[in-house]
Amino acid sequence: MSCSTQVLIIGAGLAGTEAAWQVASAGVRVTLLEMRPNKRSPAHHSSDFAELVCSNSFGALSSDRASGLLQEELRQLNSLVINTADKHSVPAGGALAVDRERFSKVLTKKLCSHPLIEVHRKELNKLPEESQITIIATGPLTSSDLAEDIALFTGLSSCHFYDAASPIVEGESINHAIGFRASRYDKGEADYINLPLNKSQYILFRNELLNAQQAELKDFDKEKSRFFEGCLPIEELARRGEETMRFGPLKPKGIWDPRWGDLNDKENRLAKRAHAIVQLRQEDREGKLWNMVGFQTNLKWGEQSRVFKKIPGLEDASFIRFGVMHRNTFLESPKLLNPTLQFFKRPKLLAAGQITGTEGYAAAVAGGWLAGTNAALIALGKAPITLPETTIIGALTHFVSNANITSKTKGGFQPMPANFGLLPNLSERIRDKRKRYSAYRDRSLKDLTNFLITNTE
Repeated sequence: MSCSTQVLIIGAGLAGTEAAWQVASAGVRVTLLEMRPNKRSPAHHSSDFAELVCSNSFGALSSDRASGLLQEELRQLNSLVINTADKHSVPAGGALAVDRERFSKVLTKKLCSHPLIEVHRKELNKLPEESQITIIATGPLTSSDLAEDIALFTGLSSCHFYDAASPIVEGESINHAIGFRASRYDKGEADYINLPLNKSQYILFRNELLNAQQAELKDFDKEKSRFFEGCLPIEELARRGEETMRFGPLKPKGIWDPRWGDLNDKENRLAKRAHAIVQLRQEDREGKLWNMVGFQTNLKWGEQSRVFKKIPGLEDASFIRFGVMHRNTFLESPKLLNPTLQFFKRPKLLAAGQITGTEGYAAAVAGGWLAGTNAALIALGKAPITLPETTIIGALTHFVSNANITSKTKGGFQPMPANFGLLPNLSERIRDKRKRYSAYRDRSLKDLTNFLITNTE
């Protein structure tokens, strides 16, 4: 580590990448530590920064949706990661999805070439000395040695659940005579490939899922471990009931193939609509690779190939990458962190990203932005900031630092994705959901603009 380092950042995922950029943009020197490729994680496939390990989607683009509003807030805050995602987006209907390889390579090059950022490819097993301004941005895949040292420092056992990623299929191996291009309710362009199943095909596929062999998870204890409810493995959804997948990732509602006839003919529509539909989302700019939407899985790789080829249109599928499951570690943040993301008992130590208990790519970026901004302010001898609770970023930060967790809270502190339920009530009650969400958006962006004007010298 360089003796001129003012801020040390551990981990070059989404949060660490954003944090490093914000610190350096403030004129403060950064040392960024990333253990890959010297030490691999259970889910990463490259050594590039900000690798997207689950899907390539940041969620809905529309700013009247919580994930879209979070992205828009980050644009106002000049987020490097979100601006790069915008530049390397791929068609995904109403979502922001990226060519994940190009996205990560651009960010890696950007940080490695910055004169104030010094990159070291090494694992850190213990927290640095107390005088060092440090951001822990190791994410859900924090190495075991460092996780143990963090647990020792906090005096709390680390929390975890199991998260999963979906398979990726080669586009040319999809049977386009069966599949068709469409977006749900015709929103945006017809960016998804849709594979319809009738009832008997659906039942057969579900039965195959239920009987397929799963990969063994290290340290997995069904009594003590849990899945993240927002990202359940497809086989777990199948176990929860015959109809569960049809109300989740295989939902057919709002998707119609023109080859079925006139959509406006109600009798024809009811007779011909699919019982279930598997969607695939474009993974790269050229459309050569396609992600199986909602197909997070822990099946053995051979079983994934066998079972997923039961889906009509994927009989000859070539799998570029199989789904994987991994342990996802996070902190009991309400007992540890201030809204500035500083630790109570060590103000020069901050945490950012999914290790704080936020869920989702954009939320990780937001944590990186705030932790990086505050680390730079501390290095410059200035007071750290918090964002208004009327913004999604401010509300998420408030949640992870103030969640009311008691011994009676089922499951204890749980990770939280961006959602409007975190925001303070509006001054006037609005019953219409669309209008209410639009009002949340307008208030958030207005308050964020005022905050930036007030806090910009």
